[in-house]
Amino acid sequence: MSVSILGNRQSGQDIRDANVRAVLAIANIVRSSLGPNGLDKMLVDQIGDVTITNDGATILKRLEVQHPAAKVLVELAQLQDAEVGDGTTSVVIVASELLKRANDLVKNKIHPTTVIAGFRLAMKESIKYIKNNLAVKTDTLGEEGIMNVAKTTLSSKLIGADSHYFAEMLVRAVETVKQTSLKGESKFPIKAVRLLKCQGQSVKESVYVNGYVLQAGRSAQGMPTKIEGAKIACLDFNLNKFKLQMGVQVLIKDPAQLALIRAKEIDITRERIQKIISAGANVILTTKAIDDLALKYFVEAHAIGIRRVDKKDLRRIAKMSGAEILTSLMNTEGDEVFLPEYLGTAQEVSEERLGDNDFMFFKGMPKSCAQTIIIRGANEFMLDETERSMHDALCVIKRVLESKSIVVGGGAVESALSIYLDNFARSLGSKEQLAIAEFAEALLVIPKVLATNAAKDASDLLAKLKMYHTASQTSSEQKKQEYKFVGLDLANGKVRNNLKAGVLEPTLSKIKSLKFATEAAISILRIDDMIELAPKKEERGQEQ
Repeated sequence: MSVSILGNRQSGQDIRDANVRAVLAIANIVRSSLGPNGLDKMLVDQIGDVTITNDGATILKRLEVQHPAAKVLVELAQLQDAEVGDGTTSVVIVASELLKRANDLVKNKIHPTTVIAGFRLAMKESIKYIKNNLAVKTDTLGEEGIMNVAKTTLSSKLIGADSHYFAEMLVRAVETVKQTSLKGESKFPIKAVRLLKCQGQSVKESVYVNGYVLQAGRSAQGMPTKIEGAKIACLDFNLNKFKLQMGVQVLIKDPAQLALIRAKEIDITRERIQKIISAGANVILTTKAIDDLALKYFVEAHAIGIRRVDKKDLRRIAKMSGAEILTSLMNTEGDEVFLPEYLGTAQEVSEERLGDNDFMFFKGMPKSCAQTIIIRGANEFMLDETERSMHDALCVIKRVLESKSIVVGGGAVESALSIYLDNFARSLGSKEQLAIAEFAEALLVIPKVLATNAAKDASDLLAKLKMYHTASQTSSEQKKQEYKFVGLDLANGKVRNNLKAGVLEPTLSKIKSLKFATEAAISILRIDDMIELAPKKEERGQEQ
């Protein structure tokens, strides 16, 4: 007796082929955007918003992917972006290549379990080989090494032409926000580096500020544009003319009393502002409104008032300046007070105009080393892409400074691993040998795609890379040992020592992308059955 299933069922080789087709379709979208000569993609959504980018994670996030196996790849790119910040395109390309080759093995009667075991072993050996043989400590390279890592990341982006200018700016920003824990470990919280966008001028006119910048201006023209030795009050309530709460009624018998009530409302507001100013505040930030009546008192006191500040910004300024955010002036006894200890401090608060916008600069706040980069650019697309590029570079600099370890880029690591794994596979006497050999071959997809995108002869360059890396792994000569750093020179269509050329990447990026790509390929390869359940038909009698 056969059991019928309400829905469609695909199993065995059919579902594997379908999954591989879906994964390859996703990988082919981002394939041409890999490397310094990668091309950009234009993505238009349903309401006509345009995104122009060559960042793998951004491209895949904007796609509306329906196929369940392809969704795994989209999530894989997001994971790489969150963990490392860079290498999102390469991780997707490697995962798709591994899956394609694994599927070919299964077609040749190798059991998926054997392939999975081989891939896991190859991944472990690869990571071990990277750590022991290919990783270079940043201590031997100094400041120049960190700069080169940032330049390598930026080289494949829109701002690649000005990579030196931006690399210098970003490395200085990340090193300034350094924090040392009680155990003596260094942390680099890149959230302390703020990226602001301001349309106009060229990208090269971007401004680096040693301090926090707020995209807001003074609330009145009569206020000073610059205050030194600022005392900052952070408020989360209205500074409008006082009004009684909704539902409160005041019954009056004499019309003269109406004028007294209005005068009292003005007095209450004035007293509140007087308490804030008397405590020494000369920069007042509030998330709510400040009306003209209140502004008059601030102008007379030569204080800066800034209204409708974003709560997130207010919290950060309060934390960095040492101020306390007040939701009301009421204390526990029911009296309205404002004490000097509620105030934060900054060496200087000033207003500057960039493009069409006013910006408030907060410099020299005691509890922070906040950094801000104001990105300039001709249009919205340029600003968005520059912001994404800078964020990727910040993440990479942070990873390198924390792990103090780098590897050589330009396909050098993949070529070295391919030769090593190929030799390692031959030393095994089990069926896993085939899977490891395919894993080794799959890794070469990265230098192949890099060369193809640069309009160079991929077969010729790959043959040279293999020759150099085989020599480095089989010879004990010191000179030939350095061949392990040989990678692609895409500008001239040659191979070169990329360690000396300064094409560097974080070791963490390579290790994580190998781990994630292998795990993603394995998780899709394990699937041998897909059942799409049909929606249940409601019975007519159930509705009543």
